[in-house]
Amino acid sequence: MPVDFTDKQGGKTYGQLRKKQEDALDEINKDCVDGGDYSDVEDLEEKLVAYKAKFMEYDLDNSGDIDIMELKQMMEKLGQAKTHLELKKMIAEIDTTDSGTINYTEFLSMMLGKKNSILKIILMFEEKGKEKEKPTGLPPKKSLADLP
Repeated sequence: MPVDFTDKQGGKTYGQLRKKQEDALDEINKDCVDGGDYSDVEDLEEKLVAYKAKFMEYDLDNSGDIDIMELKQMMEKLGQAKTHLELKKMIAEIDTTDSGTINYTEFLSMMLGKKNSILKIILMFEEKGKEKEKPTGLPPKKSLADLP
């Protein structure tokens, strides 16, 4: 009995799905820039590129939404494991469409908006917590005069 692999996601199909999602998110980013809703945000275009990458990183199935399991994996990856109830509350805080998931528009309004949510705070701290670039090469030479 032959195995049918045509319905499996992978390889070329995965790349096409990923590209389709990226194009859709680019369109939303373009609307944000053109719409003027976030005109007071500094470095808006740079932030939108970073937020798109972050959203795509955590939208594991490329559905266009971050569901509760993807949010769970995101929190674990960030070292902030949460209970099922906490995850539901985090989604409810952001979910304006009552879909039970976080779509990209909701993600952007969370990150760029004035209101703070638990997820926004965690993501902002994660960004600030990244290690600074360490100097490379030999350490500078010191003399006896440099000692305290």
